[in-house]
Formats: sequence, structure tokens, C-alpha cells
Amino acid sequence: MSNEVPDLSAIHEFLLCQTPDAWIEAALAEPEMMLVDHANCEKKAAGTALNLMFRYLDNFDLLNKMSRLAREELRHFEQVIAIMKKRGIAYPHISASRYAAGLRKEVRGAEPGRLVDTLICGAIIEARSCERFARIAPHLDDELQKFYYSLLKSEARHFRDYLTLAQNATEEDIAPRVQALLEVEQRLVEEGDKEFRFHSGVPGQA
Repeated sequence: MSNEVPDLSAIHEFLLCQTPDAWIEAALAEPEMMLVDHANCEKKAAGTALNLMFRYLDNFDLLNKMSRLAREELRHFEQVIAIMKKRGIAYPHISASRYAAGLRKEVRGAEPGRLVDTLICGAIIEARSCERFARIAPHLDDELQKFYYSLLKSEARHFRDYLTLAQNATEEDIAPRVQALLEVEQRLVEEGDKEFRFHSGVPGQA
């Protein structure tokens, strides 16, 4: 693992806002919850990739990229639970944040819009994950800092893969749809949430 930080300028230019300082403060106040929900996020990311692989059998580029992404996300999951085990952190069932559900409820029902929107949502979630890893890492202990920095390169690539697949899935320019979904994402990030989660808005202000 390395503390080398890749160039995240494309991520920062893509997202409409940065993670609020209040989220950083909440994460530092609940480090065990951060790891538990991080583990959940890695599982869900792998599950999303596998679901796409089952649904779109005729898209070989998608099948290859999602297969690799699922393997990497499950490897990240294994790394998170190894850290949790080492630190004596239990892995309870917890409620999900409204973040991913809030994005996915905007997904259109008819194809190819359904696929395009699902892939754009994937790009947005990966971009936000990457941005949050980079934001929180400097405040963490050495082990977690190195781990979170080590995730940045793959998360940034996942963001690019999702966005490329989305554009390749339609003949239309996806930029207006990306902008619309990014505006939804900005609200989810900046508005209050009852509980802290890895992708929550500002905790304790709902």
C-alpha cells in the first residue's frame, strides 16, 4: 500500500460539490461505523456489477469491465473486513443511507435509458467514493490512511469505465443526463441525514 495520491482532478471537475466538513467530523467521531458501512458499500458495488452482467449479456465490453470491477470490489471488501477483524469491530446489520436509492429512483424504466442511467449512477457513486476516501484519509491513522489512498486509483478507473460504458450504450449525448443526475447527487450530499453512513449527507441535520 502506498500514500501516493493519483491525480483526481477529473473527479473534482465531474462532481458538483465536495464532501462537507461536517461529514468528515462525523466520520472521525464514528470510525467503526465508517468501516462497517464501507464494507457494505464494497459488497453493493460488486453486486451492482454482477447484476449488470446478468442483465446485459450482449454487451461484451460491459461484461469484461464489470467482471473486473466486481472482483476488485470484493477484494476491497475482504481488505475492509480484515481490518475490522484485526481491530475487534463487529459487523452488524445496519440500515442503508438514502444516497444510492435516491439516485436510482431517477433511473428511467425503458431501455436504453435504463442502462444509461444505471451506468451514470455507477460513475457518480464511484466518483464520490473516491473523493471521500481522499478527503478522509489525511485524518486517519497510518494503516487506514494507507489503505484508503491505495483505493483511489481503482475507484477512479471504475468511474471512468462506468461513464464510457454509459456513452457507448446510446447514440445520444449523455451530458444532459449526467448533469441532471449530478444535481440530484449534490442535494443528497449537502442535505441533512439522520444517521452517519459512508455516503450520507450531513449527519444529524435531517
